Amino acid sequence: MEASKVYFTNLRTTPSSNLLDKMERLVKRAGIESIDFRNQFVAVKIHFGEPGNLAYIRPNYAARLVKLIQDLGGKPFLTDSNTLYSGRRSNAVDHLHSAMVNGFNPIAIPCNVIIADGLKGADYTEVPVNGEYCKAPKIGTAIVDADIVISMNHFKGHEQSGFGGALKNLGMGSASVGGKLELHSSSQPVVDRGSCTGCRICVKHCAHGAIRLDGEKKAVIDYDKCVGCGQCVALCQYSAAILGESDTSERLNYKIAEYTKAVLWEKPHFHVSFIMNVSPECDCWNHNDAAIIPDVGIAASSDPVALDQACADMVTQAPVLNRSGLGEAHPHTHLEGEDKFQLMHPGTNWQAGLSHAEKIGIGIRKYELITV
Repeated sequence: MEASKVYFTNLRTTPSSNLLDKMERLVKRAGIESIDFRNQFVAVKIHFGEPGNLAYIRPNYAARLVKLIQDLGGKPFLTDSNTLYSGRRSNAVDHLHSAMVNGFNPIAIPCNVIIADGLKGADYTEVPVNGEYCKAPKIGTAIVDADIVISMNHFKGHEQSGFGGALKNLGMGSASVGGKLELHSSSQPVVDRGSCTGCRICVKHCAHGAIRLDGEKKAVIDYDKCVGCGQCVALCQYSAAILGESDTSERLNYKIAEYTKAVLWEKPHFHVSFIMNVSPECDCWNHNDAAIIPDVGIAASSDPVALDQACADMVTQAPVLNRSGLGEAHPHTHLEGEDKFQLMHPGTNWQAGLSHAEKIGIGIRKYELITV
């Protein structure tokens, strides 16, 4: 099997070549110009960062990539889907405000931000990939309607999947609220009776008539009728409709791979990963702990599987920072060659997701690293 090409640039600069210039050279060398962008809608999938978290990708990089896509004739927009948990990105109003506050706004970046799954996370399209775990992933409609998908990925640790890279940004990040329920949970949603106010929003909007109020004016789910669409979780403003039993890390990563396949289905695509500020957990938290390794660089590829594998390998090979949580937990060693994601999150299995992604044809794990 021929190896996929992954292109890499370090973070060294000169007065005549800053990091934005290096990123542009990198993506051009990696083949972004081979995509026909003319008059095409281009979904630039990025994580805007939960307010309070400062580890997300700087908007400056997005601005340069957006300008390049526009110069190539495309119609780019920055996008992400709403979150399943109750935070400042769980609906389009708050999500857009969070993006603007974090620098993803028309002053800094010459394009619009579109929340892919709409106001309340219910605007999705099912893509029938007939996966082993997810038959028809629920993807934010704006991403499905795009002609081209470009991912900008902050490579870091993740408490459930092991790490977050291209596959997680695409698969989990593009899923509607109901899609995120399918990814995270091995069971249907449940009602937290203590939080339920009896507002009837879930009753009114359940397309399957599976929810009613009982004698205590609390929502009750009829699991013979519930299909696990997640609409009640998306609509509840009181965190009363919540996840059921969480899935295993392996199955979560298998599902993320199948959701990624749905996102990229029959579309040209390209991916850029930033191996810098490698925080131990997801950018969805409203804080970011100290980076676990020194900043490494930027990598790009048309193969998201090879890209994630290459980034994981570079983190494995890097020394740990002593003043990080991982460094303090393992003093007197640099952990070079050690799987840092497994050390940070022992119950996770990131290898499972890449193996499944390769199995279902998204890309291959074997890569050739080309330094730019």
